[in-house]
Amino acid sequence: MSNTEQSVGIVTAQSADFSTPLELACGVALSPYCLKYETYGELNAAKSNAVLICHALSGHHHVAGRYADDDKSAGWWDNMIGPGKPIDTRYFFVVGVNNLGGCHGSSGPASLNPATGQPWGSTFPLMTVPDWVCAQARLADRLGIDRWAAVIGGSLGGMQALQWSIDFPERVAHALVIASAPKLSAQNIAFNDVARQAILSDPEFHGGDFYAHGVVPRRGLRLARMLGHITYLSDDGMGEKFGRMLRSGEFKFGYDVEFEIESYLRYQGDKFSDMFDANTYLLMTKALDYFDPAKSYDDDLVAALRRSRSRYLVASFTSDWRFSPLRSRELVRALVAADRPVSYGEIESTHGHDAFLMLDPPYVRLMRSYLAGVAAEVRA
Repeated sequence: MSNTEQSVGIVTAQSADFSTPLELACGVALSPYCLKYETYGELNAAKSNAVLICHALSGHHHVAGRYADDDKSAGWWDNMIGPGKPIDTRYFFVVGVNNLGGCHGSSGPASLNPATGQPWGSTFPLMTVPDWVCAQARLADRLGIDRWAAVIGGSLGGMQALQWSIDFPERVAHALVIASAPKLSAQNIAFNDVARQAILSDPEFHGGDFYAHGVVPRRGLRLARMLGHITYLSDDGMGEKFGRMLRSGEFKFGYDVEFEIESYLRYQGDKFSDMFDANTYLLMTKALDYFDPAKSYDDDLVAALRRSRSRYLVASFTSDWRFSPLRSRELVRALVAADRPVSYGEIESTHGHDAFLMLDPPYVRLMRSYLAGVAAEVRA
């Protein structure tokens, strides 16, 4: 961290409870429900400097800062948010939300269904990106925010930023869509289904009601994360970090861990299975699959984007094959055709899809430059 960059410091999560039913795309009216969120910086008198951070599949509301009882609990985008950082809390009031269906405090499969007093489990409804955006809009209303200075997200978070700009065109000044796509490819849907099948076929899944059995479908969740993690990295990045290194320096002629990359993936799978909920993983990947804002506009993305009144920053990374630059360029072309102002950055990186979480200097410069312009608008 440079001398001009600081952490937002110790933060505290907050809860917002809602009793008005939320009509979901699946036909269910969810009520009551809770959203867990955090804020950083100060909302100005005009309430014009608010920035919403939308999280990706495994993300949550704890975006920046640390908790008082844990020095290692840095937010998942702490390197991007804070005084002097690209999302500068000297100028912006930043809001992070754990989406409905999550497993970090918002209502989700592991939380108690007030009607039964038992975990929702398999009965928690499937969610879509528009459902999340509607829930986030209600939180914005609660916070007195009529219009976001910017809505920002990477991957699944970028999809939410894009949906915000279409569904609530008057409430988003800037949408930053990073390492994302206007809809998933068939290959991406296939990866998600294989990951889900790993969970669904785990004997300890119990049809999603494993809470009542006092078990966790750890094997399935572990495999799902290992598969997903492979797609978040690049071949060059894995080769540079692990290559074909053997842990012992020689073949063991067995099926236990021999290569360093195997050790790394198993570690990531074990860690993830200790802190994430299997039902949430299923729900989040399905929301990814369903995302397609053009669907409601006769499959015409340009027509969907013509509703927007936002300015856009679209960013991609050269080594990201899960959400490749081709998909970002597809979105940029549609924005141009819809006569929407858009800036595009294609960043050289070896970090694969995970690059949106990293600090590649060209990426940081792009974010800092664009958001400095947003901050200047807020201060004007």
